[in-house]
Amino acid sequence: MIVTLRIFFFIVLGSMLAVTGWASLQVPLWSIPREIGGHPWFIATLFDAYWGFFTFYAWQCYKEPAWNSRVLWFVALVLLGNIAMAVYGLIVTFRLPVSAPPADVLLRNRPLSPLVPTALIAAILGAGGIAAVL
Repeated sequence: MIVTLRIFFFIVLGSMLAVTGWASLQVPLWSIPREIGGHPWFIATLFDAYWGFFTFYAWQCYKEPAWNSRVLWFVALVLLGNIAMAVYGLIVTFRLPVSAPPADVLLRNRPLSPLVPTALIAAILGAGGIAAVL
């Protein structure tokens, strides 16, 4: 199960990096036309995505007891969404032996360092991502 999860998180990370890289080469995020940005289905899709991020974050708060990590992961999730989720999933699964039961992925064990979300946030801000976020 652990190997399957690792493969899944690699696929999520790779596909999200590919599609966001492709999209940013086509048009900047802040250039979304008003008729698309205000479209009801665009808004509904954003709500759906962010409620999914916040649901993941609720579980992450259980796993990560330190408030500094919680805050940093929240920022990383809001800025990077599924990219941050996939990185978190990869870190969690690679810290476990391949024979570990799935419960070890879900339940609280060794918390992650706050350096991981800090690096993710710094990467997006340092790559000029601040303009895309704003």
